[in-house]
Amino acid sequence: MNWDKDVIFKALGDSTRRLILDELSKRNEQTLYELTVRLITIHNLSISRQAIAKHLAALEDAGLVSSKRKGKYRVLIFNNEPLKNLLEGWI
Repeated sequence: MNWDKDVIFKALGDSTRRLILDELSKRNEQTLYELTVRLITIHNLSISRQAIAKHLAALEDAGLVSSKRKGKYRVLIFNNEPLKNLLEGWI
């Protein structure tokens, strides 16, 4: 798949989004609630679930995050393929 590099760079340009990706790369398939708790407790962010949801929308647009139903919850999944594709031309 060919992802839009500008959209990926724009998504990565925000430090909160990078923290979200860090957390999902450490522990994939988290719910929005779990991710929010980890960002607040581990990184001392003062952020609401609604704000994180907006950041997740940008990450989803870039193809870096997707979600799926797991039981009654929706879990977030980190997709590193766009990053691999992005760096392929330089490495």
